[in-house]
Amino acid sequence: MPLPHPAPPKCSVLLLAGGRGQRMGGRDKGLLHWQGRPLIAWMHEKVRPLSDDLIISCNRNLDAYAAYADRLVTDDDSDYQGPLAGIRAGLASAHHSQLLVLPCDAPLVDRALLDGLLARAGEHPVVVRQGQYWEPLLCLLPTRLKGDLEQAWHEGQRSPQRWFMQHAAVAFDCPVGDPRLANVNTPEMLESL
Repeated sequence: MPLPHPAPPKCSVLLLAGGRGQRMGGRDKGLLHWQGRPLIAWMHEKVRPLSDDLIISCNRNLDAYAAYADRLVTDDDSDYQGPLAGIRAGLASAHHSQLLVLPCDAPLVDRALLDGLLARAGEHPVVVRQGQYWEPLLCLLPTRLKGDLEQAWHEGQRSPQRWFMQHAAVAFDCPVGDPRLANVNTPEMLESL
């Protein structure tokens, strides 16, 4: 009989589903079906046990996403400023001291990876790194950084990775080619996942 998972530290969870879906022909990635369910349903199933504060950042199809979240946030600019806009909205809305951030299109992320990120919770961002490549949309952020992000945003910062590095991000290392980090960026990738 498998041992139960230890109780994770309290955190808010942000699922990023606010992009244009350009490489998917404009389709909303979080609502694309994989193995019979929308990608957002797979992500919801993974993170729901971790938090009583599940936030989805989305800019369209709000009614469809509402069933998978405690709260929805949207960018305050309709010009799709990128994932840092969603992270900014999530940080401003989070109830707990840590915010676990994940993309909506990574259904193979597992509990071991999530627990590993949460175990490193502290004063600095924790960001998944695959070899030498940082995965800035798979991270754990102290919500006390929301004021700093707000200032950086108004100064023109739009890169999550550059902003994390200004805060001495801690790496959560995964092997190169780790299948848990596969995300769906094209229709072909969705088919082959």
